[in-house]
Amino acid sequence: MAESLQVDVLVVGSGASGLAAAVSAQRAGARVALATKGSLQSCNSAKAQGGIQAAVGEDDSPEQHADDVWRSSHETADRRLVEILTEEAPGTIAWLEEAGVEFTRENGGYRLARCGGASRKRLLQVGDRTGHAITSALRDSVESTNVIRLPKSPLAGLDRIESGWRARLGEHTVEAGAVVLAAGGRCYRVAEERGELSTNHPGATGEVTQIAVDLGAEVRDFDALQYHPNGGAWPATMQGYSIPETTRAYGAVLLNADGEEFTDSLGPRDEVSQAIFDEVEAGRGVETPDGRPAVWLDTTRIAKDDAEVSLPYMLRRYRAGGVDPLAERILTFPVLHYQNGGLVIGEHGETTLDGLYACGEIAGGTHGRNRMMGNSLLECCVFGRRAGAHAAKAAA
Repeated sequence: MAESLQVDVLVVGSGASGLAAAVSAQRAGARVALATKGSLQSCNSAKAQGGIQAAVGEDDSPEQHADDVWRSSHETADRRLVEILTEEAPGTIAWLEEAGVEFTRENGGYRLARCGGASRKRLLQVGDRTGHAITSALRDSVESTNVIRLPKSPLAGLDRIESGWRARLGEHTVEAGAVVLAAGGRCYRVAEERGELSTNHPGATGEVTQIAVDLGAEVRDFDALQYHPNGGAWPATMQGYSIPETTRAYGAVLLNADGEEFTDSLGPRDEVSQAIFDEVEAGRGVETPDGRPAVWLDTTRIAKDDAEVSLPYMLRRYRAGGVDPLAERILTFPVLHYQNGGLVIGEHGETTLDGLYACGEIAGGTHGRNRMMGNSLLECCVFGRRAGAHAAKAAA
């Protein structure tokens, strides 16, 4: 039965960015509705394994973090967005802990890892299921409030009205003073079109971005899709799985068919992915039992203690498929992973259309044309909080 609702802020998407936006808008005093295409639990954010970056180490700083982001983006990111991202990272970690996220600790502090493109150890983790921990905690926060939840309500249309926006969401019509788009990217659909594998949830199909573009919203770097350097290539049950980059942070290296290292295993994602493509193209790759291209990831170099603390989920999955990553090398190949570009936003997540905000993977600028690992969950939380709070203010 069709239902009409009036709220101050409508959030579209229930990943980390949408949940953060809904929590922040509600805490700012707004009446909030949160709509999503599938269930509230269905999102890419929950699949994020590696961790979340924040300059919390004694030898680190937000400025150093920003320099690493800028360099990894090949100086294509929006520098102001990068500065906001890194300046607010430590406070965002505290905010997540208040929500119930328990980051892995050791020796009285956080267990930090160095990720690809980073000059310092600054990756915080919850084992290797960081995204799951963050989305679970934020979803609990949403469900403990009066935020209206509209699962299985895909956005079908968005129209300007005098009081803001009217959205058609499944069987619902929602009028809102401001709308926050947090519906993620399009890599699952693109991978299907290309006949490739993707790490993404099947809901990552990009139609919400197209709705905004059709309304006149500007985009940037929209052609820049990112490959995760280490997609699972074998066993077949692991194909499309994103092997945590923390495997390389804890000592794993990439090897060709001759057992030779051919790239900096802790380089930026695009450089590592391209090096693997080039090595295979040059005939120095290996082949999976089902005929797919691959190279080796030598995970036997990871200390058992590190693996058991920071990679337990990966170990369980591979061992269930008959492969022990601590006893044998594993086969890997890049897999389509992330939409680097997206809707143009300002420092509060505002798009180029009044009253329309964007945060998370649907937005562009923070990463430029190449994202560092660990900055996706961070971007979701930093700009989700900002977009939600500003949308509440704008709708007041």
